[in-house]
Amino acid sequence: MRNLTTIASQLTLAALATLAALGLSGCGANATPKVEAGPVHNPMEITPSPELRKQLRISQPQREPVSSTLRVSGRVEADGTRMARVSAPVTGRILEMKVIEGQHVQRGEVLATIYSTELSSAQSEFLKAYSQRQVADRAVARAKQLLAADVIGSAELQRREAELQQAGLDLSAAGERLRVLGLPEDAIKTLQASRGLSSVSNVVSSIDGIVLERKATIGQIVQAVEPVFVIADLSHVWLVADVPEQSAGSIKVGKAVEAEIPALPGQKITGKLSFVSATVNPETRTVTTRMNLPNPHRLYKPSMLTTMTLIDGSEQRLVVPSSSVVREGNDDCVFVQTAPNTYLLRPVSLGADFGDKRVLLEGVREGEKIIGEGAFHLNNERKRQAVGSEEGS
Repeated sequence: MRNLTTIASQLTLAALATLAALGLSGCGANATPKVEAGPVHNPMEITPSPELRKQLRISQPQREPVSSTLRVSGRVEADGTRMARVSAPVTGRILEMKVIEGQHVQRGEVLATIYSTELSSAQSEFLKAYSQRQVADRAVARAKQLLAADVIGSAELQRREAELQQAGLDLSAAGERLRVLGLPEDAIKTLQASRGLSSVSNVVSSIDGIVLERKATIGQIVQAVEPVFVIADLSHVWLVADVPEQSAGSIKVGKAVEAEIPALPGQKITGKLSFVSATVNPETRTVTTRMNLPNPHRLYKPSMLTTMTLIDGSEQRLVVPSSSVVREGNDDCVFVQTAPNTYLLRPVSLGADFGDKRVLLEGVREGEKIIGEGAFHLNNERKRQAVGSEEGS
């Protein structure tokens, strides 16, 4: 707008100088006859030729529902509520890895085997507790017989019952330790029956899903609860975006989202935000948001890049066709009709793009007629005429 203001000021000064010169020349005794000055041509105004008028289409600012949007870069991530980090149940050396990355596994499937002296030690303690429980059980039965024969007193029976109760607690604790170490119930029952120790433990999948990571190799020694596999159910994924702090004030759960994935051209994804972080990342100054996305065909893969558009509710705004806007210097301008077949290039303030239209903030009133199509050609003709006028003068 500064360029147009400068031009208008120069035209005003030129007109004043012309009038002053004419006034001074009329004051002398031998003054030449007055010459009437013609109207000063405004270089921002143009009356197009009949041929050019055929390329022009008249339009007006219109009120239409417009939604404000925010476009941010995002990514696909595995649904954190459908992931499992499968750990080694015992400390030991990996004997065999039964699955690879990308393989689909079932809940309860054996993923790897581990040789562990810790497991055999726990089995030995269990068998010892089981034997002590049997001895204590028989001691109580024998004490009841002796008490009935009046050989021992009731205090002895009570002592042996207390020992039986303690032996039962020891057996329960030893069995629970075996379960924590990953030994299934059937294996514990087999251990009771066979009394044979086994130093091999299985790493078992806790969910159905895809193996995303395999964090160990054959022969590696792993610690108890150390993650060995990362498994995810990819039937649902997350679209995650980090929204700049200054734009996060209006971001709320339930906000409409449109997303596009460059790796899957032509697919438009729609949904709503399911999560907005309550904190700002102090390093990136962003707020994490995400949208849940069903993925039945496994098209969306973790780490895919996305473009997410966050959409606010629509409101009625004045809009003009994008084809009506031309650039003059650093300003956005439109041609406004000031008389039949006469148009003035006027600076305007515009908002965001809205399809093939632009939001009009100020510069043209509702109901004024503007050039909707052909503004580019009309502006070229205006510039040509302005150059011709300068050369003629």
